Amino acid sequence: MTAWEDFGSAGGLYRRLRDGCARDWVAYTWHPFVQGLSDGTLPLAAFRRYLIQDYLFLIHFARAKALAVFKAESIEAMRDKTAAISAILSETLMHLRYCAEWGIPEAEVRATPESAETVSYTRYVIDRGLAGDILDLEVALAPCTVGYGEVALRILADPKRRREGNPYQSWIDTYADPGYQAMARAAAARIDALGESFGGHARFPMLSATFSEAARLEARFWQQGLDGL
Repeated sequence: MTAWEDFGSAGGLYRRLRDGCARDWVAYTWHPFVQGLSDGTLPLAAFRRYLIQDYLFLIHFARAKALAVFKAESIEAMRDKTAAISAILSETLMHLRYCAEWGIPEAEVRATPESAETVSYTRYVIDRGLAGDILDLEVALAPCTVGYGEVALRILADPKRRREGNPYQSWIDTYADPGYQAMARAAAARIDALGESFGGHARFPMLSATFSEAARLEARFWQQGLDGL
């Protein structure tokens, strides 16, 4: 088993969801955009476009976490999700500073409209949360949270990875960081736990459709950077 295959527990809902959309999952986690990050060949224009849209995505990610507070199954889960909102809002400020390091001023980031890919992905996640329960929402969110952890591990294991002078090393380091990896593993474990308490196995076909669509939308989110060239 590779390092990125042990998110979640054997027989748990997370691994079933991931394995159930194996082709779409690989198309997302090892997209040509990701490969370009790994070997350092990704065009700067593609990365800049991604960075701006990722900031806009984070705003709606915080809104989805706010919905998770409302949908949460316990007071403890409400506290956890409230802390996550605060962390994401702080991340938006760090993201603006990171954009500035890449020559993108805050005014440009804020003035850029959401792309169709950003709209379709973020609204899909929120729609699943509004229409369903906390498990529906968490399953829609998992490809982002857990997927980026897997992306980082795939890059670290890539024999073609550019280890010296890679312009995207700081991005790789963010998601390879033990803190982020722990968060990704906790998110997968939460899917497993909610799967047990919210009848996830009986609901698998619908949850699998949600997870698969979120993975496809993630791949399109990468692709928009390349399409903008």
